[in-house]
Amino acid sequence: MATQKKVLLQMKGIKKHYPIKKGILGRVRGYVKAVDGVTLDVHSGETLGIVGESGCGKTTLAKGIVRLYRPTEGEMLLTMPDDKVKNLLALSKEESFSTRRRIQMVFQNPYASFNPMKSIYTSFEEPMSVHKIAKGKAECREKIAQALQTVNLQPDYMYRYPHEFSGGQRQRICIARALALEPELIVCDEPVSSLDVSIQAQILNLMRRLQRERRLTYVFIAHDLSTVQYMSDRIAVMYLGKVVELANAENIHRRQLHPYTQVLMSAVPVPSLEVRRERIMLTGDVPSPINPPSGCHFHPRCQFCMDICKTREPQLKTVSGGADGHMVACHLVK
Repeated sequence: MATQKKVLLQMKGIKKHYPIKKGILGRVRGYVKAVDGVTLDVHSGETLGIVGESGCGKTTLAKGIVRLYRPTEGEMLLTMPDDKVKNLLALSKEESFSTRRRIQMVFQNPYASFNPMKSIYTSFEEPMSVHKIAKGKAECREKIAQALQTVNLQPDYMYRYPHEFSGGQRQRICIARALALEPELIVCDEPVSSLDVSIQAQILNLMRRLQRERRLTYVFIAHDLSTVQYMSDRIAVMYLGKVVELANAENIHRRQLHPYTQVLMSAVPVPSLEVRRERIMLTGDVPSPINPPSGCHFHPRCQFCMDICKTREPQLKTVSGGADGHMVACHLVK
């Protein structure tokens, strides 16, 4: 019998709606429903991949996890070292500060992740000083050097400035800065999308090695399903602010149940001249998150659309007889 993994972070009904204000008085005329009711568990030591096309709410959800955005609605439960569970969205300012360093983020653009006027040392030293990671400058320099060596960079790079590094080196420094605060969970928002393919492979292999050595937990976000499959233990597929399918990476690769997941998989290149994968082409444009379609959000673009899809919203539920808790939100699947 498989051992049940500890749930490190639990998201319940997370929503992020941005008000649309018009007129001189700035009255609210509607909302952009960027994230619209996401419920996910992140298990300790795993990589949870989140995949979907641009505008599906991946980055908004990521910034909500690290509390750069405050969700409009929902709960975000973090399991503490003493196994007590705290709702991150209900903490006081002091309690929130003490838990903030446990969740760090690696951003998509390594060129915008640093202040160009500050050295790498300063970029590391400020958060380490705030969270009391090191006592004194000597210990701070030692910890920064160790963090840089962990990502295969020279310790003396800490005295240089961001413009002196390539994109791949900057992303390694971003990872090192996140590691310097000794987090348990790292949210990676498309960390390799702006890098060359060869550099992407190096960064992904580095992240997998660091996860094994430090027992890290990742939330790995991308729009490339093949990259997410390589990194993830489980994969959540998002469409227009909602999770439409959730399963182990192996199950997603072998059998996609939701029509949207099938579309994403059909776009993954096959590295063979003998094997050809039939590409599924979507019709129509992505619906607006301001006024999403009734029923299933995907039904205007789905080739299997039924009448019930237009009126009743499908709920994310475990497939009967599905392996390892395969979940899908689709009326076609029982």
